[in-house]
Amino acid sequence: MTENSSTAGNGTDDTRGAHGDGRPEDQTPGTSPADAEKDPSDWVTGGEPATGPQRSYLSTLAQEAGEEVPEDVTKAQASEEIDRLQDKTGRG
Repeated sequence: MTENSSTAGNGTDDTRGAHGDGRPEDQTPGTSPADAEKDPSDWVTGGEPATGPQRSYLSTLAQEAGEEVPEDVTKAQASEEIDRLQDKTGRG
């Protein structure tokens, strides 16, 4: 019994794709249809309070734009405001 020396024991699996993790060669992380950006209003957790990092970044952007930050924003609202302020300040 001889094994093919080019693949024997080297752990390669030709069915796993070039990346070695099951992705096709032409697919990179973050590019599958499931990774497409969703509208914040469609987020399951969009109605929850904004996260600390969202509030912090929103505050920074609002200050640069000369605007006030709303007190009680949701995750979805914060995301939309961040997008708007990034465009306004040129950070986007």
